[in-house]
Amino acid sequence: MQSIYVEGPKTFLATSAIYRNRRVKLTSGTTTTPPSVEHAGAGEACVGVALNNAAAGERVTVRALNDNGTLLVVAADSFAIGANLYGAANGKVTDSASGTAQFIALQAASADGDIVEAIVYPFVATTAAATSITDSGGHTSETTVEGALAELYAAHDTAKKTIPIPLGALTLEDGTAITKFSDGASATPGFAQESNKEVVLRWNNHSSHTGVAFSVPMPQEMDGAAAVEVHWLAKMSGDTDSPVLEHECYFNAGDTDCAGTDDEIDGGATLTEYSASIAAGDVPDTMPAVLTVIFKPKDTEAATDDVLVYAVWLEVEYAKLS
Repeated sequence: MQSIYVEGPKTFLATSAIYRNRRVKLTSGTTTTPPSVEHAGAGEACVGVALNNAAAGERVTVRALNDNGTLLVVAADSFAIGANLYGAANGKVTDSASGTAQFIALQAASADGDIVEAIVYPFVATTAAATSITDSGGHTSETTVEGALAELYAAHDTAKKTIPIPLGALTLEDGTAITKFSDGASATPGFAQESNKEVVLRWNNHSSHTGVAFSVPMPQEMDGAAAVEVHWLAKMSGDTDSPVLEHECYFNAGDTDCAGTDDEIDGGATLTEYSASIAAGDVPDTMPAVLTVIFKPKDTEAATDDVLVYAVWLEVEYAKLS
């Protein structure tokens, strides 16, 4: 069959309702004569722009992208003169990156439905800011590679990471295993099951207290130029005492105590988070490293109420991506 070369607009059949000034694409698998077209969707390429409205099955005249001159297109949202325009849903255009840019706006659009003049300007994006992403998993609101990468870098550079310390990993300061709590005049803490079945580390009310300890390796990705925080979730058995939670911190072997300021258990019988910070200057610059922490209620400050520790954890920052 001899090919037909047509200059200027070309006639197609509308697969479904077509609206004037909307982008159209060939319908997949079309076998009609002339071929069938439909509105191009978001991020989809098009063969041209419809010049008239057409119901399904009717003929529609299309101004091809390779025709001379400028085109009138329908905006999906507002954009400025000179904006790169991409395919939007239902044959419209938008300046939000989606697929490959198809036009440059010669007029500004102020709202959805505006009809503006544009010039064909198809290009394959060579910069991250102009390369769109699909994000089928719905993980980000960003629409370009540049935006998504910036979001990932920002999250990585600012987010703190938690290192939980199971209570079962604690020992007495001298390495002796901690056993079941025994109520009475003892300086040694033990594990106790409270009324709601939670298991806690508990010190008796006493004039002096035995310390407990844990050692934990630091993550290889940790930022040695950032502070390390020690956190406790704790409370008192009553509202009389408010002891300082003394602690010591040592990195690796032969280190001197680099603990931050002791926090005071001042929430009484209310379960409260307490913390202390190891200054960035005391954190090793290189990994691997191990941190040992020793802590206990300050002597003479919990002589009436028991001290209950529900959880212990560290918070660290990871090294920034370079």
